Amino acid sequence: MDGLPASVDHDILAHRSIAAIATIREVLGCTVHQAVDVYAQRYEELRRDRPDDFRPGPDEHGR
Repeated sequence: MDGLPASVDHDILAHRSIAAIATIREVLGCTVHQAVDVYAQRYEELRRDRPDDFRPGPDEHGR
């Protein structure tokens, strides 16, 4: 997604949703609801285009 800093992707890939949403709000100047929608769209793009880059989540360690 254009216009978002690389830190948003890094936070999404590391399962830091709140940090990513806060950055999206700051950069785009949008509401929480809008930021969550942008987050969801970017998350799906990353899952599709870079699935191997996702780190295991806290509930996925040891599997």
